[in-house]
Amino acid sequence: MTLPAVVTLHLWQVSTHAIPRALVHMAADRRPLRRTPGLRFAKLLGTGSGRTFTVRDADPRQWGLLAVWDDLTSPMAFQDSGPPARWRRFADEEWVAHLEPLSARGLWSGQEPFGRPRPRVWDGPVAAITRARLVLRRAARFWTAVPPVSADLHESSGLRMALGIGEAPLGLQGTFSLWDSSSSLNAFAYGRSPHTVVIERTHREGWYAEELFARFAVRSSSGTVAGVDPLGPGPR
Repeated sequence: MTLPAVVTLHLWQVSTHAIPRALVHMAADRRPLRRTPGLRFAKLLGTGSGRTFTVRDADPRQWGLLAVWDDLTSPMAFQDSGPPARWRRFADEEWVAHLEPLSARGLWSGQEPFGRPRPRVWDGPVAAITRARLVLRRAARFWTAVPPVSADLHESSGLRMALGIGEAPLGLQGTFSLWDSSSSLNAFAYGRSPHTVVIERTHREGWYAEELFARFAVRSSSGTVAGVDPLGPGPR
């Protein structure tokens, strides 16, 4: 599979009174996305804190769109005329990140959306996406194990932003995290015991029916999340 030219992530924050309109777009935007030139993979996403990966985490005021493109020009046209333009009419905030895959393994809906990039060094901000489809009979063990890892994640040095992302309230779970550097992400992923313990349990107990882990170079970003540029100067 050819390495995708670019991956984009849109996050939109809406007011409470605009939540019904956001829900309508989450359903109605699926068809125009399928007709978008140059778009090879897309997921409309709900977001949340990622503290427990249950419905308690959900943030009905924040929504997202992850897209993978065949070329560099298609997302530029999409930004001005596709679903993002319609979300912009009622969203209070928008944040857009342009990402380049550095490494990826696993499947999302039976696909390898980010290809199989050869891992390489990137000297700059990085993002990570994890996504899993839970084995429902083992979900209770997963939900019990998540809170200590999430608490440790949010205390990690170099973390700029962390969100839970999901295609459904339960069972299809993921995270998006933004880091100062690869070394900061590595320190959390491989050097902190709450996370390494859960990774070991994941393989031993078979929590996931499908899983994907991907890392990205953050090529550019614009906009704000909760009034702040996540990659702005200063500590998180």
